Amino acid sequence: MWRKISGWLESLFQQDFFSSSTFYALLIFFATILLGWGFRRFFSRFILNSTMIMKNDPTNYLFLKHAISGLIYVIGFSLAFYEIEYFRNISKSLLAGAGILAVAVGFASQHALSNVVSGIFLIIFKPYRINDRVVIRENLSGIVQDITLRHTVIKDFQNRRIVIPNSVISEEVVINSDLEDEKVCRFIELNIRYQDNLELAKSIMQKAAESHPLHLDNRSEEEIAEGRPMVLVRTIELNDIGVRLRAYVWAATQQDGFILQCDVLEVIKKEFDQHGIVIPTPYLLPKV
Repeated sequence: MWRKISGWLESLFQQDFFSSSTFYALLIFFATILLGWGFRRFFSRFILNSTMIMKNDPTNYLFLKHAISGLIYVIGFSLAFYEIEYFRNISKSLLAGAGILAVAVGFASQHALSNVVSGIFLIIFKPYRINDRVVIRENLSGIVQDITLRHTVIKDFQNRRIVIPNSVISEEVVINSDLEDEKVCRFIELNIRYQDNLELAKSIMQKAAESHPLHLDNRSEEEIAEGRPMVLVRTIELNDIGVRLRAYVWAATQQDGFILQCDVLEVIKKEFDQHGIVIPTPYLLPKV
């Protein structure tokens, strides 16, 4: 079989029409088709895997696949034409025109392309996903609702939608509460007076947190064997208004942690009132 193929190739080279340049042009032509097909197949799988993780619509990225596929075909076919003497001038014009067009489009859409490139990096590195709770700057936080190649949509806790260009968010420090491990440790802090019973106050805070249904026991086996309490309460500061206590309370998610903190604070306040423990507040001395 191989002898027949080699004999057929030799016969092609012996003909005037099928010169070596024509053979290389055909080789580049078919290689371009194969490369374009392979890229489309690989990129389709890449988009499918990425959008399944990020729970996003894969149609948002189809235009990028078509654009890169078209670029592969333009370059490949131009190189194939360039191998043939008759079409060499045409291929030069195609390559020059494509270069000028690329430069013009690049200058005209610098900002848009920066968002697209940033969106691709977000898909690859995945600093956040759909439904992740994120904090961007001090006054901007919420749940990631949608991620496209141009922008990210965040729904804040007042049900407003915040649209942030990907080129902007890629330059910011993002705090992701749901990345890898969704568990969260909430600090419940308050002050008591110096004359109040410190151990009783710590016991009330500890029992109020441990009895809540959303509380999560985050102790390791070694800590359980050592007898470490589920909720650790520490004295963290002696300040001008009293003794500051902090309870370290764990919850399964950020949302559970917020509800847990609110409920436990209410229980602590009621228990402190029953036992005569006062939460002091700072006040301003009257001017003389």
